[in-house]
This record gives sequence, structure tokens and C-alpha cells, in this order.
Amino acid sequence: MRDGRGRALKKIPFNMPAIVGRELQYIEEAVRSGHLAGDGEFTKRCERWLEEQGGAQRVLLTHSCTAALEIAAMLCGLGEGDEVILPSFTFVSTANAFVLRGATPVFVDIDEQTLNIDPALIEEAITDRTRAIVPVHYAGVGCDMDAIVNIASRHHLRVVEDAAQALGGKYRGRSLGAIGDLGCWSFHETKNFISGEGGALVVQDPALVERAEIIREKGTDRSRFFRGQVDKYTWIDIGSSYLPSELVAAYLYAQLERAEAILAKRRSIFARYHEAFGPLQTEGRLRLPTVPPGCEPNGHLFYLILNSEQERDGLLTYLNAAGVNAVFHYVPLHDSPAGERYGRTSGSLRITDDISRRLLRLPCYFALGEHEQQRVLETVGGFFRGGVS
Repeated sequence: MRDGRGRALKKIPFNMPAIVGRELQYIEEAVRSGHLAGDGEFTKRCERWLEEQGGAQRVLLTHSCTAALEIAAMLCGLGEGDEVILPSFTFVSTANAFVLRGATPVFVDIDEQTLNIDPALIEEAITDRTRAIVPVHYAGVGCDMDAIVNIASRHHLRVVEDAAQALGGKYRGRSLGAIGDLGCWSFHETKNFISGEGGALVVQDPALVERAEIIREKGTDRSRFFRGQVDKYTWIDIGSSYLPSELVAAYLYAQLERAEAILAKRRSIFARYHEAFGPLQTEGRLRLPTVPPGCEPNGHLFYLILNSEQERDGLLTYLNAAGVNAVFHYVPLHDSPAGERYGRTSGSLRITDDISRRLLRLPCYFALGEHEQQRVLETVGGFFRGGVS
């Protein structure tokens, strides 16, 4: 890994978490406040910001997006024999949260252009046991939420948005994660806005807010107690310890304060990659991400779809050998041991199987400088100019 002058080149990681503002200052403030457990001042600031900026009725900060999904599954009242429709092309937490309640994930195929769940295939997967639809906004590009909400309304189903990758993205002017009955955001270190680990539950149905608070607080009415609504708190319902610490919330709030700058940087990298690789797409050498009309993505990630699995693997090897850490993405859940054990498929998952073998993700993060971006572009270009296949 050396440049034209023989100098060693620094490796470009796939992701690099960044300090973008007052993170360390706010962590110190949290420590000095004497309140490090959850639901302190920084937690409240984050929740208010997310409600105001995300158009959400109620937001509850959690220690992970996985935790938010688990609470959502409880709020759906799921049990043994119930079914939940979701894509197989997603992270394991999307399915696990519902399997933990005894429900069966029903996997349907994705749209070939957006890589999001195909609404045309949802209806045929619905049975008398279906209780919810879980769209996943892949790469921060919105699913066809009008169609999905329409289907859910006709069949009296809950819509739980897995918007782990999508905070800051919009669908027809509405924030992704705040369109269905419930939504889940992630602040994992790979996401646009980070706190190391962290997540948030969006509750758009007012009837679910009080129970969501109880589940999040270990099944107690502790939140009502601190608001002065009851004179003591007690065990009310099922629940667990889903609150993040104030250290996590303090770091996150500093990130949210710089949300516009973070989104602008991510989107600029996405746009630069998309423009630079346009000729390769025109030549039929690869395929680039598609953004449908009405969608405003958040620039969360950038992927290439190669013409074959062999070519994808060849490009991965080439990039990593050149010091550019690229990765593939999801291994479809329906093909996993747990997916076969706990779930079932509806129809063919041909597109999911095909795309998962040909997709490659490039570095895309706030701290990625222009020179590093150029190196990524030149290295990918070098692979194709060399005729490697």
C-alpha cells in the first residue's frame, strides 16, 4: 500500500466514529450533574430534539435499536402463532425482536431497484395470523410507505418501521421512522448520528405511549411517579431495562446538534460516488443505488451491485489489498440456521438471494476526507481498468 512516490498509504477503514461538536463537554457535564443513570437531562434533550425534528408524537431513548424493536414487538401484543411480515434482506434484530415474543417472521422478497420490501408481495403473505408489517428502510432510502400503510389499514395490522439506517431521511416530506404506528432508530457507531450504542423508539399511536414507558422502565410505572401522577411506583407489566445512561445521551445530543452538517457530509459523499461511478453503470459494469421519486435519503451508506458474485468478491479482495476496507452486507435471514428454524418464506426470494451475493459497501462516514474519497474512487476504477473479473 504505497503511493506513486513510494510512501506508505494509510488504510481507509470502512467506518470511523467522529467527534463533531461538544461530545466531551457534555459527557463531563453529565458526570458533574450527579445523574448518570437513564432519563436525565440529556436523555430529555435528545427526545425533545427527535420529536421536534422527526415529526414524532413521542420518542423514548433506548440503549439500542434492538431494544426499541423489542419494545415495539411487546406493544404489538404478539404471542405464539402470530406472524410478522418483513424482508429477509435485513439485520438479525429485525426478526429476533418478534421471535422473542413467540411470533413467526414471514420473509418476503425485496424490490430490485430500492432493495426495500416489495409492497406488491406483502398482501399475498398475509394470513389470519398476521399481526404486523415491518418495513426496513435500507440505506436510508424510504420504502413505499403509502402502499404499506394502505395494506396495513385494510387488514388491521400494525406497521413497525425499522428505520435503523434512516434517521434524517424522508418519504414524501415525512421522516422515516415516524410514519407507521411505531418506529425504531439506531445510534450505533456506524450510523449517521452516533453514541457508540443507542437507539430510540418512536410511538405515533398515542394509545401506546403509556405502555411503552412502562415496558422501557422494567415493567414499572416509574415515569408516572416522576411526573407526580402516582405517589409510588410498582410493577405493572412485562418489561426490561431499556434505558441508556446519561453518558450515551450526552454524546448523542452533541451529534444531534450538528445534524445538518453530518447529513450534508454523508450526502455529499454519496453524490460524489454516484457521479463518479456513473460511467461504469452506463457501460454495464455495475449498478448504483436507486432513489425513487418522493424519497430524500440521508446518505447513510453507498453500495455497488456487481454483475456476479465472483466479480464482487474480486473487487472486495482488490480494495482491501489496496488498503480500502469495503464489506459485503446482509446474508439473507431466510437462509440462516435460525431463520430456517423460526421463520418461513412467502413466495420466491430470488432477488434477495441474488442481490446479497453481488452487493458491496464502500466507506462512507463523516470523517472521510476528500483525498480518502478520491482514493476509493481511483481504487475502484483501477479494478475495472485492469480488467479483473
